[in-house]
Amino acid sequence: QVQLVESGGGLVQAGGSLRLSCVASGRTFSRYVMGWFRQAPGKEREFVAAVTWNGDATYYADSVKGRFTISRDNAKNPVFLQMNSLKPEDTAVYYCARKSLGGNYRNTKDYDIWGQGTQVTVSS
Repeated sequence: QVQLVESGGGLVQAGGSLRLSCVASGRTFSRYVMGWFRQAPGKEREFVAAVTWNGDATYYADSVKGRFTISRDNAKNPVFLQMNSLKPEDTAVYYCARKSLGGNYRNTKDYDIWGQGTQVTVSS
């Protein structure tokens, strides 16, 4: 069974940092674009960041650009999201996802496998 499992969420004060990890099991994800999304209460799930299969290109939402960094280690399978200078508005459940072939990396509908999510709470 193919699975993505996120970890690293928690409670942090504004200005702090967290590092999220996403580990895949059941099938290699090394040839796929991987993305991070988030969903705050009462809001739609939104794109945060994506990385190409070999890590040579990354994409970010404007709201996190310059603060968050996505990376991957295909040898060990995880995908990371380093989050610095966190703000209360970053509070959400963060999801890791595998992008299917084609489509747009910003579109949730173009991702076919999702993790269960990890909660990030930033206090002011």
